[in-house]
Amino acid sequence: MTEDSADSALQQARILMQALPHMLRYDEAIVVVKYGGHAMGDDKVARDFSRDMVLLEQSGVNPVVVHGGGPQIGAMLGKLGIKSEFADGLRVTDKATMEIVEMVLAGYINKQIVGFINSEGGRAIGLCGKDGRMVTAEKLARPSHEAGRTVDLGFVGEVAKVDTTVLDQVLGRELIPVLAPVAQGADGETYNINADTFAGAIAGALGAKRLLFLTDVPGVLDKNKELIKELKVSDIPGLVADGVITGGMIPKVETCMYAIERGVEGVVILDGKLPHAVLIELLTDHGAGTLITR
Repeated sequence: MTEDSADSALQQARILMQALPHMLRYDEAIVVVKYGGHAMGDDKVARDFSRDMVLLEQSGVNPVVVHGGGPQIGAMLGKLGIKSEFADGLRVTDKATMEIVEMVLAGYINKQIVGFINSEGGRAIGLCGKDGRMVTAEKLARPSHEAGRTVDLGFVGEVAKVDTTVLDQVLGRELIPVLAPVAQGADGETYNINADTFAGAIAGALGAKRLLFLTDVPGVLDKNKELIKELKVSDIPGLVADGVITGGMIPKVETCMYAIERGVEGVVILDGKLPHAVLIELLTDHGAGTLITR
């Protein structure tokens, strides 16, 4: 065992000493974790994350991992000399770009995460929205605030329908599903779906107890840049109007609201770079991020 692994195991053990009452709360519950951001590019953080997913599954929780991969897609497109265009922050995705997106998301990144979880003693299974018609996509039509017209984003989609048949067969059988946000439309085309939106739709369809968004920030911050530990859905419009929630956090909290409207008990935004962030949030009294509930 390396020194880093030993330190991580010790920290994990300390968390577990506080965990028993919380483990009972999450026994057999479904927890969807959206894994992304810069944490995905750090092997140590990836191994800590994988170890935590294995521990949750062994403790009676049913974790479901949904991952993104924007930086990795951008890097691969750059290597192949394919230039990316963006409209209001979304990648315009033509046929050639979509082929690379699917290869990177459903291939390289998905199997890398599966490999990390398996190497930590788990049994992960890599899937995407296409498998078993889990997710049916539809083309995303996005009005452009810059141009005052609707921009054709190509093969960028949104979730039209979720069928949980495959996940129902996997969960509760010592397997950890790892999902790439790629899905097929009724038109037979393949679409790239925003990973946050994909995770929210999956969590809602499964009736998850928690949906966790691992991000690059501690959570929702107040005007003094202090962490807001708990929010109600009804608090969010006022915080947006007051300029407390701004920029990229707005679509994140909108996805939180979307998931809660579809039956998720609570959604948490937390820092994925914090060691064992998922365990701290779920299994300790103080938590690790911002919890949003109805």
